[in-house]
Amino acid sequence: MAGRKSPFFDTATTLGKIVAFFGVSAVCGVLAAGLLVPAASVAGASATAGMEFFDALPAELREEPLSVPSRVLANDGSTIATFYAENRVPVTLDKVSDHMKKAIVSIEDERFYQHNGVDLRGITRAAMHNLTSSTQQGASTLTQQYVNNTLINADSLRGVDKADLTISGTKSIGDKMREVKLAIAVEKEFSKDDILQGYLNMVLFSGTTYGVEAAAQRFYSVPASKLNIQQSAMLAGMVQLPNVYNPTKNPEASLKRRNVVLGAMKKTGAITDAEYRKAVKSGLGLKPKVLKSGCISARTAAYFCDYVTHLVLADPAYGKTVEDRTALLYRGGLTIGTTLDPRLQKEAEKEAANAIAADDESNLGAAIVSVKPGTGEILAMAQNKVYGPQDGTQYTEYNFNVAANAGGSGGFQGGSTMKPYTTLAWLESGRNMWDNVDATRDEYPDGYEWQASCLPGGQTRTYSEDGTWPVNNASDGFKHRMTVDYGLYWSINTATVAQAAQLDLCDIADATERLRLVDGSTGEPQSPASPAFVLGTTDVTPLSQAAAFAAFANEGEYCAPRALTAVSDAAGNKYKVPAQECSQEIEPQTIANLNGTLSKIAGERVAKGTISAPIAGKTGTNNGASSTWFVGYTTGVSTAAWVGRHNGNAQIFGERINGRIYGYADSATFASPMWLAYMQDVIQYYPAEEFGTPETRPSSQVQPQPQDNNPFTDDGDNGDGNDGGDNGGDNGDGNDGDGNDGGDNGDGNDGGDNGDGNDGGDNGDEPSARAEDSAPADPSTSVQPSERGGNGRGNQDETPAPPGGND
Repeated sequence: MAGRKSPFFDTATTLGKIVAFFGVSAVCGVLAAGLLVPAASVAGASATAGMEFFDALPAELREEPLSVPSRVLANDGSTIATFYAENRVPVTLDKVSDHMKKAIVSIEDERFYQHNGVDLRGITRAAMHNLTSSTQQGASTLTQQYVNNTLINADSLRGVDKADLTISGTKSIGDKMREVKLAIAVEKEFSKDDILQGYLNMVLFSGTTYGVEAAAQRFYSVPASKLNIQQSAMLAGMVQLPNVYNPTKNPEASLKRRNVVLGAMKKTGAITDAEYRKAVKSGLGLKPKVLKSGCISARTAAYFCDYVTHLVLADPAYGKTVEDRTALLYRGGLTIGTTLDPRLQKEAEKEAANAIAADDESNLGAAIVSVKPGTGEILAMAQNKVYGPQDGTQYTEYNFNVAANAGGSGGFQGGSTMKPYTTLAWLESGRNMWDNVDATRDEYPDGYEWQASCLPGGQTRTYSEDGTWPVNNASDGFKHRMTVDYGLYWSINTATVAQAAQLDLCDIADATERLRLVDGSTGEPQSPASPAFVLGTTDVTPLSQAAAFAAFANEGEYCAPRALTAVSDAAGNKYKVPAQECSQEIEPQTIANLNGTLSKIAGERVAKGTISAPIAGKTGTNNGASSTWFVGYTTGVSTAAWVGRHNGNAQIFGERINGRIYGYADSATFASPMWLAYMQDVIQYYPAEEFGTPETRPSSQVQPQPQDNNPFTDDGDNGDGNDGGDNGGDNGDGNDGDGNDGGDNGDGNDGGDNGDGNDGGDNGDEPSARAEDSAPADPSTSVQPSERGGNGRGNQDETPAPPGGND
């Protein structure tokens, strides 16, 4: 049972009021004895004791930096988001209207410019009022209030429990005495304008709104310098009881309080009678503006903001612990400069939303992220979902573009976007794009030995229930001998695996690791233990894809993704940000050879002549099209576009998407068109130059004759031909089995832009392309090794469609 409150100390009783009066009188006596009268002239033991107590109190104000919001900025200086525990925008006194200064002095401390920090007359007046009235009146000067707010700010930053803060109504006599002594010390050190400026920047107006500038913006959407008489009076009236006089919650009480302040202003001569009469007749005239804290407040680039937040909170440069870093972010007034280009961000958000609506019943995700080759700067990061914790499939706080340790979903299966790395290893082994591979083989027995020098025993094997690893293509007619260039151009699974069978799998894995294409969930490098990884079984993030392909755009130089450019705090301290980190990982000529094929994929199959500048890239689709990609680039911008499942690997075939049912889908259905629409909008902003000249096959080289003039006979399994045109095509008239990879036109260019064959079947009698929604298709097939022995998850990527446009 709670103890009964003694009436002796209850100021609600007459006896309590008398005691309170004498208590206040004692305080006044101590003040007079200790501050106004020399110690030698003070008589009496009580006065001496009071002086000793007073002398023991601290005389120096503990000041800590004000809690100031932090801002995340785009590369043009525009604000992306604001973080704050206290919404405060410190301003100098000359940035506050005279009306506001006069209003706060008139209602809170009309003798502010006459006293020395403590107003004994005010203390006596308040004591008499409180003794004889049912209402309570304070006697704290503005200087005392400034001191108390400073103490509260310091204690809050030091982690003092809210219950122990010296909030009005909870102060002991000792607290009051400390406040008084410190107020006098402050008055000796600072000018009246300094004190008034400090008070107006520190005082609470409502909720998390602190300081006059933030309050002016919050309730009137104007700077403090533009506050008029009635606006100033309303804000000045709020500081006594911020929650009670909040005009958005209690407009009647706020209006009544404002008029009291106007009366005080007239009494002190701050306004004329005419100004008073006009102002008191006016309404509140609110124009409220809510400034939310954190990335949820961002009007654009919310997911990029979230990524930046994770970078700051994970970096010891901003504090020893996560708690320290969080406090700095929300209270330290950081200005965080970033690499984000608002021009690209606007277009990325538009195209991601156009590709798949946020609330589409399919719940598919769409993501676009751009990186600048040569710097690693992240220029745009967008997705179709709305950033936030709310219920509903249109909302998520997971960032589709980044790794799990940065607040991301952990990536998605890369599919055929991984095939260039097998080709890189092929080229780095001394081989060529015009070399032939036997793509007829569509199964590998479990006992097949795959060279893997970095693994125990220097090799690996597949293990499956039926004793073989089947490798199939998405479309019929591609199981024949072909050049590496042709196999990559049409994304032939059997061709890629045939290349891998001649290589060391560790060299392929090394190519992915050099370009930082690691598992987006675990951060581990891709493992060569399962040969299936060459077809894209590993989950990789769109950001890592964009950064890796940026190395293709930049002559083999890889630059780590970079978001922060500069960070400083409210006190002007600068923090170290990660420096640009670039390294030459691939020889320029090797990249030029690879780009020769990737340029044709982007220019001939994706853009189809709609972009005149040099572009390159690679498509990708996994089984069931739960992950579809196009990662494309110019020398100025590298962009990964992804569409698929962000919550599993269920196939999307038969799914209703954007209002229609798709019996079949692939990279050409959503991802490639999204990339193309985006790049058409932004390619102008960054230079798009030539990628370099690929090496060509020596014209004197003698090639074998094709064994079959029709590679599609018997599904291409028998008599596929030897990459027709490799022989006759040197003279400009060869046809790779009626059009496949033919037409080297006598100049050694395996891809024959001239001549009778066009490395893509534009000439000859090849089957016409299947069309799906008037766009190239990208059917996916399954390569399903058993999970035994760590040999893959049995979920492989996309391969081509028939020549003529299908992926």
